[in-house]
Amino acid sequence: MFPRKYGFFPYIWLIYIIMPIINIQNESGIKLIIGYMMIGLFLLTYRQLYFATGRSFAYWLGLQMLIISIMSGFYSFYNLYMGFYTANFIGWFTDKRKFKIAMTAFAAVELIPVVLLVKQMQIQEILFSIPFFLIMLVSPFGIRSMNRRHQLEKELDQANERIKELVKREERVRIARDLHDTLGHTLSLIILKSQLVEKMTTKDPQRAQNEAREIYQTSRAALKQVRELVSDMRAITVVEELAEIAEILKAANIKLEIDGDAKLEGVALLTQNIISLCIKEGVTNIVKHSQATHCQITITRTERKITVQIEDNGIGPVQQDDADIRYGNGLNGMCERLSLIEGSLSVASGARQGTIMTVTIPQIIKEREDGETA
Repeated sequence: MFPRKYGFFPYIWLIYIIMPIINIQNESGIKLIIGYMMIGLFLLTYRQLYFATGRSFAYWLGLQMLIISIMSGFYSFYNLYMGFYTANFIGWFTDKRKFKIAMTAFAAVELIPVVLLVKQMQIQEILFSIPFFLIMLVSPFGIRSMNRRHQLEKELDQANERIKELVKREERVRIARDLHDTLGHTLSLIILKSQLVEKMTTKDPQRAQNEAREIYQTSRAALKQVRELVSDMRAITVVEELAEIAEILKAANIKLEIDGDAKLEGVALLTQNIISLCIKEGVTNIVKHSQATHCQITITRTERKITVQIEDNGIGPVQQDDADIRYGNGLNGMCERLSLIEGSLSVASGARQGTIMTVTIPQIIKEREDGETA
């Protein structure tokens, strides 16, 4: 009946429609039937105003004010309190001019019957009614201000997202430019010298050896350039990623347990960045699909490899048949990232329940003084 984004709020307000129903119970005959019809039409305007936009919103709002005027003028003075519904919707106007017009019409609908009937009212009734009328006339300003703030927060979030995308795009452009400027010439030189070595192997072996030595030195220089580019890249460490996912799991009511040394001292930033992305993807899958209440991340480091195991107690992985586990886009993306550093990914069902995801990355075990790795 109402947009889902408003939750139960529109349904709760329907409780107050009981008041005008009670107010018309003293009537009878055709007047009572017309009263019920007016209340039914009022409910229709209430529902439509949650969906209407533009001119149709103004038309439904005007019809709602007309119904309030009729109900308060021909039935009961207390039907003016139906204006609380209208006051809420008037606050939805973002255009200042339209808001002023709606407020003027609303004030007329509420105050004219009061002026006409004030002589017939007792002093207690007047004193009782004044606070409610003041609240009705002031609440559209508060609601409009609150909606405006929510809109500004939404626009700020969108602007931040655009800034992040622009930063990412600028970073890609910078990396591409640096790769082209620093490695393009070097790699072209290696290709030319490799072709020359191939031709000179039989004709002039000595020159071929000299060229091969130059290729080796040029390759070393290119490797150094790549390392410099990678070191300049913006990367997130495993410790930083674990702090971020701890907040995500806390919000999802999933207990997190971390075993092992997450600092990974001496591990390259590129490797830590890829491990962090894999941890984030694994935890995202747990939050979205596992229905788990517990998550354990175990980090093990030896001389030859780094192993990260993410285990949950959820419903387990989706399987294609009795043996194979289906990989989605997220897991396939993890495999592609890990292939850049010769890493591997495996996903299996837990011993009792849940899923165990294991990321294994080989570790550089030796680095010589001249910078060459083995």
